[in-house]
Amino acid sequence: EVQLVESGGGLVQPGGSLRLSCAASGFTFSLSAMSWVRQAPGKGLEWVSTIYPIRSKTAYADSVKGRFTISTDNAKNTLYLQMNSLKSDDTAVYYCTKGWNNNYDYRGQGTQVTVSS
Repeated sequence: EVQLVESGGGLVQPGGSLRLSCAASGFTFSLSAMSWVRQAPGKGLEWVSTIYPIRSKTAYADSVKGRFTISTDNAKNTLYLQMNSLKSDDTAVYYCTKGWNNNYDYRGQGTQVTVSS
């Protein structure tokens, strides 16, 4: 059974940082593209970032490029999203997905990130 469990969300002030984690199980993590998507209040799902099985290959939405970094620890089957210089527009529920861009077959339950002073 595929499981994706996110953690690390919370309340942070503008300009602050957070690191999200996603613990994966039930599939061959090291061979899978993994992504983060987010959903802001009242909006649809927005792709944020993807890391490919060749882990040096990554992609980012223009809205987060230069501020967010996606990475993995294949030994721990864990996906990360380091978020720096956070803005109020980054407030959303963040989901870990198995797949690339908006093409995924599994999604976690999400973790809330709120950027507010």
